[in-house]
Amino acid sequence: MSKPFSYKDSGVDIDAGDRLIHSISTLVKETHTPSVLSNIGGFGALFSGNFKELKDPVLVSSVDGVGTKLIVAFKAETYHTVGQDLVNHCVNDIAVCGAVPLFFLDYFSTGKLEEKVAYQVIEGFTKACKENNVALIGGETAEMPDMYKEGEFDLAGTIVGVVDKENLITGSSIKKGDLLIGIESNGLHTNGYSLARKILFSHYDIHDYIPELNSTLSEALLQIHTSYLGLIQSCIKNGIHKGFSHITGGGIEGNTKRILPDPDMKLQVDWESWTLPLLFQHIQQLGQISDQEMRRAFNLGIGLIIVVEEGKKEKVHSLAKEYGFNSYQIGFIQ
Repeated sequence: MSKPFSYKDSGVDIDAGDRLIHSISTLVKETHTPSVLSNIGGFGALFSGNFKELKDPVLVSSVDGVGTKLIVAFKAETYHTVGQDLVNHCVNDIAVCGAVPLFFLDYFSTGKLEEKVAYQVIEGFTKACKENNVALIGGETAEMPDMYKEGEFDLAGTIVGVVDKENLITGSSIKKGDLLIGIESNGLHTNGYSLARKILFSHYDIHDYIPELNSTLSEALLQIHTSYLGLIQSCIKNGIHKGFSHITGGGIEGNTKRILPDPDMKLQVDWESWTLPLLFQHIQQLGQISDQEMRRAFNLGIGLIIVVEEGKKEKVHSLAKEYGFNSYQIGFIQ
């Protein structure tokens, strides 16, 4: 008589999922704020919508992933950084609208659940959530055999924040002559990895030390996406902003055009006003990539742009320095 077939035999280990939830429960609870009304494991995550301090609260949300940066993590067998990448990317996307992040939810899908790997990823979520004062209130871990190669997984995250309607930042006050202040990135962040991998992996193995970069390839490519929440909120508090642009896919021009209030406005970017970081220089040289293509695919060392009027630029530079960022006047609105 043949042995009865089980769900585990088909590649789904329910017990492993239960063990993971138990193992991460303390980590997740450490991110919770008084507004969180539930623990992980329920059908829905509960968060109090009490915003008495706001006259007209607006919820701001965003969903994203980390793209093919995950392939770098697989090759390097380094998993805690991509969770931080995802949280910080999502935080930046709503922070540039003026929102304060409230809570985050994650989606982790894989072919076979490796508990240690999943734990490290979620540990990264919780680290970044605590740093941004965001509650990790729920998520989904999906084990889907035959959908992913061995050792692979995918990530997505959703963030929700709040801002008083009168304080929404839409770029509506931007005028011609306003300045573009660029705030440094620490690497590729979470964009341009398909092109970067195609070039770099044809020359190097993941753990190779690259003298031109003063680091291994994995170290250079797995730098954690920077959170600009503190700087953005400080600029808002000081009233020195007209708009913010989070530089992701599409580059400096592609993203900053999104906040211009008039289609006749143009960005005048001085591409020589900051030094291209070594990683981008090396990618461009190895791949013989045109300047135009580099500007569309990568952030080129600028992760955030703050649009300000002429008289407030020095204050922006001062605040950026307080938060440990280099800043550059990289152009203006024409």
